Amino acid sequence: MGYLPEVYKNFIKQYPDVNKSYDSLANMCHKSGPLDKKTRRLVKLGVAIGLNSEGGVRSHTRRAIEDGCTPDEIRHAVLLSFTTAGFPLMIAAYGWVEEVIAKNK
Repeated sequence: MGYLPEVYKNFIKQYPDVNKSYDSLANMCHKSGPLDKKTRRLVKLGVAIGLNSEGGVRSHTRRAIEDGCTPDEIRHAVLLSFTTAGFPLMIAAYGWVEEVIAKNK
């Protein structure tokens, strides 16, 4: 995994066993269905957008890029949130996504 925010690094140091269990659960969830890696990343991005989670949007955008999603696929996922989550959440996510894409060129 690439970039990690300092707060998350500190959490890992303070609670390594909790983090290990969290990672294990996340891996089990990813492996427990038929969706391919790219689709799972875009779903996770959509959830983060719906929660208005800046950190989640940024993290799932980075991970989507790492897992082979193109910038246009990621932008499409953001656009799809418009009619479900609303314009304010979509446009905020669009800005965060564009910043991550620009840093990963």
